Amino acid sequence: MHSIEDTIAAISTPVGQGGIGIVRLTGPKAVSIADSVFRCRGGKRLSSAPSRRAIYGQVVDPADNRIVDEVLVLIMRAPNSYTREDVVEISSHGGPVSVRSILEIVVRQGSRPADPGEFTKRAFLNGRLSLDQAEAVLDIISAKTSESMRIAGEQLRGDLTRKLADIRDRLIEISAYVEAYLDFPEDEIEHASNETVRKRLMEAVTEVKRLSASFEEARFFREGLAVAIVGRPNVGKSSLLNTLLQKDRAIVTDLPGTTRDLIEDFLNISGLPVRIIDTAGIRKSDEVIEQEGIRRSMQAIGHADFIAALFDGSEPLCQEDLDLLQIIRGKNAVAVISKADLPRAVTLDRIAAEGMPLLRLSTVTGEGVEELKKSIFASHLCGWKEEREGAVVTNVRHKTALDKAAGSLEKAALLLAQREPLELFSIEMRSALDMIGEITGTITTDDILDRIFSSFCIGK
Repeated sequence: MHSIEDTIAAISTPVGQGGIGIVRLTGPKAVSIADSVFRCRGGKRLSSAPSRRAIYGQVVDPADNRIVDEVLVLIMRAPNSYTREDVVEISSHGGPVSVRSILEIVVRQGSRPADPGEFTKRAFLNGRLSLDQAEAVLDIISAKTSESMRIAGEQLRGDLTRKLADIRDRLIEISAYVEAYLDFPEDEIEHASNETVRKRLMEAVTEVKRLSASFEEARFFREGLAVAIVGRPNVGKSSLLNTLLQKDRAIVTDLPGTTRDLIEDFLNISGLPVRIIDTAGIRKSDEVIEQEGIRRSMQAIGHADFIAALFDGSEPLCQEDLDLLQIIRGKNAVAVISKADLPRAVTLDRIAAEGMPLLRLSTVTGEGVEELKKSIFASHLCGWKEEREGAVVTNVRHKTALDKAAGSLEKAALLLAQREPLELFSIEMRSALDMIGEITGTITTDDILDRIFSSFCIGK
């Protein structure tokens, strides 16, 4: 079983060729292990080197005194480091052979390969980060837009931690006030005090629910919004994908059924990461491969957050168009009348009867493209304010805990109003405090930690 006393090592830069590659070590033996493989021209030892100063030298394999690579070594001594342990970063040339060789050597010298997310896990365990801040590290690494990065950065800086700490402090104060009466069972809470406690309790409920409600919009900046482009064959789905992405991502021909499989890519719409999916044309077919493509298209429709349903504006509606209207009925969708640069032959009454918004679009002239982007953004973020105030929640784990906390607080308020035994009130209050503590890591379990940090990359 791994111990926090182990010294761990990992490659912290992406696999492949690059300008530099970094091997990172942390733990009680990080400096001595690095010292055992490092040679400096002046004979200087890393053990005597100052913190936060890069030192030039070479990594030498102790097994045969072979020079592996020229490197710069940076030491960050505890507690002023990412993990609050001694940290050493060895920067070599960025070839995969070089960094892999250095990692193998430092492992032979007494470190062990790090698990996914183990550097950040140690930062949490050593009090450098709260648990929600540690999760924000992964969000920053995964951010696909500047807005996603900004939200994750606010969480990493502790905005959510401070807000939850404020709520938790007030709840502890309320609990302490009520618990005082438990110590003196002959006393009862006066009616005026009872009402004051209930009022303060419901104020906390409102704040917890507001945080939870922010998840419905903010989560899309973390997870991305899935948008499926659907329609019968040859209505311009692949052309629309290429236009939105501003690159030739999908093959476009005049032959119906060119797209046989889902094609996905990411698009940035006003800071919102959008996973745009070009689907196979939906129609009846006896061809096995096309049938599989249509099945996947139907699956994409079921999983999409928003649907752009294309109808060829230069042709009358056909049965396949009417079938599509049935398939997407009741879903969050916009009807896109494509090929707006050609004479219009489609009748819009039947589409309008479904209650979907309509917009005309041409990938040739660009008409309607910006309107479609605005529709995609507004489909789930119509109330989003870029200059918003206060912390937001982007993680489903946080929302689940907040909802449970709000439920316990509402039960506690009801118990107080009904003059039920204060022991029952205390149980609900402790449950709410535990739920809030799970978010920041004040209260946690190994299962929660393993689930969170297993999704990190190795070396972070």
